[in-house]
Amino acid sequence: MSKEAVFTMKLEPELRAEFMAAAEAAHRPASQVMRELMRDFIRQQHQARHYDEYLQAKVEAGRASIVAGDGHSDEEVEAAFAALRSRASPSK
Repeated sequence: MSKEAVFTMKLEPELRAEFMAAAEAAHRPASQVMRELMRDFIRQQHQARHYDEYLQAKVEAGRASIVAGDGHSDEEVEAAFAALRSRASPSK
């Protein structure tokens, strides 16, 4: 991949010094570390967007289920799971 773009940023001198020292201690160019950090950030944002889309679809499906009359009240759910718990626990 061509590396022709330049990225300039302002930061505290102490942060720059610590970053440069850490990159040097890792025997890696600071620019390589920054590219990896940028790629990781992009990947994390992409995953977060996909998760948000997934979650929104699940919420919409749940709401549609309730509107269609397929939902259950809290009492019905609790009664069903109470029955399952009683069957799963050992007899005393």
